Amino acid sequence: MIFIAIIVGCLIGALIGLNSPIVPYTYSGYLAIAIIAALDSVFGGISSILNKTFDLKVFISGFFGNAILSILLTYLGQKLNVDIYLAAIVVFVGRMFNNLAIIRRYYLAKFIKYRDEKKNAKEKQN
Repeated sequence: MIFIAIIVGCLIGALIGLNSPIVPYTYSGYLAIAIIAALDSVFGGISSILNKTFDLKVFISGFFGNAILSILLTYLGQKLNVDIYLAAIVVFVGRMFNNLAIIRRYYLAKFIKYRDEKKNAKEKQN
């Protein structure tokens, strides 16, 4: 059920993105870091669903909290003329890779279990 919601959300986002105006260069850095933070939250949400520890309040607060914090870091970095947003990118992308590894391991273990069960059922028939 949750995967259907994710797919529908992605489709709606893609349709809105195709029909929205182009983001000015001034704000593109803010938008990019906010999208990375949001993707980190989405991968974390999927990972927590697979681990059966998903909490909608934690997901929503993390989704918006991470995006807002990353935008504020980008703004502060531009005012100080320091690329602080790079620290946020490293953290969020690192967490995305960790969550993706958890998701990959889950589905790989599920596939191996299915394959072994199928193999054992075939051996019992013989």
